[in-house]
Amino acid sequence: MLEYVGYALVLFSLGMYVVLDGYDLGVGMLSLAAKPERRREYGEIVATAWDANESWLILVGVVLWAGLPGAYAVVLPSVYLPLIVMLVAIILRGLGLEMQSAAGTYRRGWALLFGWASLTATVCQGLVLGALLTGPQQRNGTFQGGALDWFGLYGVLCALGLVVVYLLAGAAWLQDKTEGWSRPEVRRTGRSLLTATAIMGLVLGLLLQDADPQQFHLGQPVRAVLFWLAVAVAVVAAVVAWYGFGRGPDWRPFAAVATMTATGLLGLAVVSMPVVVPPRLTVHQAASPHSSQLLLVLGVGLCMPFVLAYNIYAWRSFRGKYSDPVENPVPPLSARVRPLPAVPAPGSAPRTIVRRALLVVLGILATALSQDVFGGVSDLIGPIGVVLLGCTALAAWVVGDRRDHRAGYFDTDAEAETTS
Repeated sequence: MLEYVGYALVLFSLGMYVVLDGYDLGVGMLSLAAKPERRREYGEIVATAWDANESWLILVGVVLWAGLPGAYAVVLPSVYLPLIVMLVAIILRGLGLEMQSAAGTYRRGWALLFGWASLTATVCQGLVLGALLTGPQQRNGTFQGGALDWFGLYGVLCALGLVVVYLLAGAAWLQDKTEGWSRPEVRRTGRSLLTATAIMGLVLGLLLQDADPQQFHLGQPVRAVLFWLAVAVAVVAAVVAWYGFGRGPDWRPFAAVATMTATGLLGLAVVSMPVVVPPRLTVHQAASPHSSQLLLVLGVGLCMPFVLAYNIYAWRSFRGKYSDPVENPVPPLSARVRPLPAVPAPGSAPRTIVRRALLVVLGILATALSQDVFGGVSDLIGPIGVVLLGCTALAAWVVGDRRDHRAGYFDTDAEAETTS
């Protein structure tokens, strides 16, 4: 049972990444066709939450590695090259985005790096998806194919389809966050991308039966009902997006596109379950031992609320339309002088170091004991005790840092005030 919980965590994390980082990548690709004065605005819109959006990709890798190691061992060697290129593109994309934001004004090189890296990362993700759907060559849970097996016609079509989907999500997000697009331009661009998405969805869906080596069992009543329900929801969401482009409220097209993307992934999971790697590697065969599954569910279950909370906080903090900040004149030097912070009491720094060292030891102890507990070796401490020990160490660290900040041990704010 726990292996299916792990599989559900993989699907949830993957869906969150595609929906959230999809619009980031789409905005980056749309910036390549935008005017120079608009490119910096697009980057600033993405800069509000792009790092949190990409954290879902890390969760996908962690859950797949710990929860479904059999699938991880087959999929990863089959797509080494596009995955490496994708990771490099993501790094360069973040570099271009942050350097453009730090420059304060438009920089063509950084803006183009952000756009082209977004396109490269999207293409690589599409190639990985195509390689997974067509089934890596495997034998007894081991990849037996070549280094370029990921490159094929269906993989290229998947890459093209993913580019169109991300462009659609980016256009919907820009309608919600910017004032620069006129209503006719928004309507024309959004509906054109929506039409292209529908065409690519039909083409990929019709070719999937021949490209995917596994057999789909849509004759089963429950599977068929769930699949066609997902298709119906996607169609309704597409109609809502078609009507919403160029009309208010501006958030409606993005909500509809996100619904389309989520139901598309669910429909794909419904027709392929319980197979995770075509043609025959199932969830049960690819799953890790029960103890590892338990540790995974508890660990990811504790991390996921924090990631969701960060996403929600970022959306709430940067809600509304983007407005280019007005640069304030630099105040005279006399106005920027601030009194120095209070000098900490002698001996406070060593106490802080000792406290943090003890907290690190507690964290290592919790990790070591958790391996014994979930491996079925030690009975000294249970899973609840490990969780309480880790949470206590984290809470002590946070409380101690807040107390030190109030005491003036950290002078970051004072330095920022004197240089602003």
